[in-house]
Amino acid sequence: MDTGMSALKYDEKQTLGYNSYSTSRRTVLAIFCFVAYYYTENRSQDADLLFVVGIFILLLSIALIFVTYLRISLTDSEIILSNLWNNKKIKLSYSEIQSIEATVYSKYHLNNPAFNVHQDGQIKFYAAGSQAVKIALKNGENYLIGSYHPDRIIQIVKEQSK
Repeated sequence: MDTGMSALKYDEKQTLGYNSYSTSRRTVLAIFCFVAYYYTENRSQDADLLFVVGIFILLLSIALIFVTYLRISLTDSEIILSNLWNNKKIKLSYSEIQSIEATVYSKYHLNNPAFNVHQDGQIKFYAAGSQAVKIALKNGENYLIGSYHPDRIIQIVKEQSK
């Protein structure tokens, strides 16, 4: 924790390895490689490449379990959303929050990871899971933040907003 930052009340990290949509795509590709390798009649060097690519895809899937895509941090005064690939942090001050509620992230089971994606009148943040926190700000912006523990986030925001 940075000494110039407010006290950290909650910290949640979401990884790409637990995203159902991405995992399904990688699994289908790996199975395709293994099936194509199995049905290749003359096991040439090209066929062996299919087997190697299938193994690589499986190893990549395992490695992605440890790659943090979305980090949700709650301090004394704000919600901070950050990710691995850009240095931009999204900060939502508790004083700007008009309403906050727990909801389902999407009616679909397979969802793409999203960081600061503006879609359907909402700004979406998501890596994995099915639950979310819906936040409406006083300036009219709406945020949908995927979370494993939306009730905990709501509880902290309400406690700190008093």
